[in-house]
Formats: sequence, structure tokens, C-alpha cells
Amino acid sequence: MNLSDGDMATIWLTLRLATTVTILLLILATPIAWWLARTNSWLKGLVSALVALPLVLPPTVLGFYLLLAMGPNGAIGQFTQALGLGTLPFTFWGLVVASMVYSMPFVVQPIQNAIEAIGNRPLEAAATLGAGPLDRFFTVVLPLAKPGFMTATILGFAHTVGEFGIVLMIGGSIAGETRVVSVQIYDHVEGLQYAQAHALSGVMIVFSFVVLLMLYTFQRKRKAVGMTYGR
Repeated sequence: MNLSDGDMATIWLTLRLATTVTILLLILATPIAWWLARTNSWLKGLVSALVALPLVLPPTVLGFYLLLAMGPNGAIGQFTQALGLGTLPFTFWGLVVASMVYSMPFVVQPIQNAIEAIGNRPLEAAATLGAGPLDRFFTVVLPLAKPGFMTATILGFAHTVGEFGIVLMIGGSIAGETRVVSVQIYDHVEGLQYAQAHALSGVMIVFSFVVLLMLYTFQRKRKAVGMTYGR
């Protein structure tokens, strides 16, 4: 399996993108998941639908409207230009923003499910012992919801690595800036470079299998531990 220097560059760029997106999403998704898990507001359904929208919306549709929003005449574009940052389309950080939107449900939902599974009793017990809101979150919620955070991290990272439609819409194919693995494979096929496409696709197949194996192994061990303590 021979990978060119260009292929290796796209792999490292993809890993950099996925790592950046996953870290930022964990920071952003955690308060959203906490609110969705704990609130009784009528807005919960609306927010849940907005978070889950990328699951059913075609990536090209989402990418198109993000492209307009981040363009020079869009709300995000005008804001970034006012800050002196220029516009985000066809830049690495444009890919970060688009990938965060597209991978949001894969991070929010596992964390939300984990927090909901904790219930009120542990938090109420911690409150009676004098623990404040932040203390309860870091000493009770985070340890008990750790499996949800682990699942969210794996799914968010893997989903970002495998993106194609939205990254092509927002970033195009700029070497060293926006050309990720999925776009590089597309370029190879378009140029009839099937050997290179096979090699890079093989890397993606192995990566995807390893990620799924890790996820299912982790979930199996978690269930086994739960059954043991449940006895």
C-alpha cells in the first residue's frame, strides 16, 4: 500500500480537523446535553430537533446554507469580517465550523442519554452534603456519565473523519488547507488514479473497522460491568 506525500498530508489534515472538532464539540455539546437532559421546557423538542437535523438533512443542503451564512453577505461572514478574520469558506476553520454543525448530534445525544440515565437521586444526595452545582457536575455527573462521553468522543471523531459532502461544499479541495481524505479519494477517482484511490480507501476501511471495534468492545465491557454490579 503506497501512499504519496499528498495522501499523507491529507491524512494528517483530516486527523487535525477531527481532533479540533471533537475537542470543541465536547466543550459546546456538554452544556447543551445537560440542559436537554434536565429541562422540562417546551423548547426542549425544538432544540432537540435542531441538534438532530444533520442526521436527516442532506450534507449538500446543510453545506449550501452554511456557505451562504459564512460568505461575505451572510450573518456569520459579516461577523468574522468585522472581527478582521475575513470569511471562513475555503479555510481550515471554515471546515471546523461546518464539521461541528454536522457532527453535533453524534456528540450531544450520547452525553444526553448518559446524563438522563444518572437520574436525580445522586445529584440530590450530593446537594444534601453541601455540594454546589459545579461540584456536583464534576464529582458526580462526569464520573457516572463517563461512558457517554467516551462514546461521544469516538463517534464525533470518526464521523468528522468520514465527512465528504459538507467539507467539499465548504472547503473545496485546497492542498494543505481543506483537502481531507474523503476529498482526496474523490480527486483520485476523478483523475482515474484507481491505485491511489484503493490505497487511501483501504486506510479508511481499516480505520472505520478499528473505531467500530473499539466502540462495541467498550459498550460490551460496560454492560458486563453493569451486570456484575447489578447482582
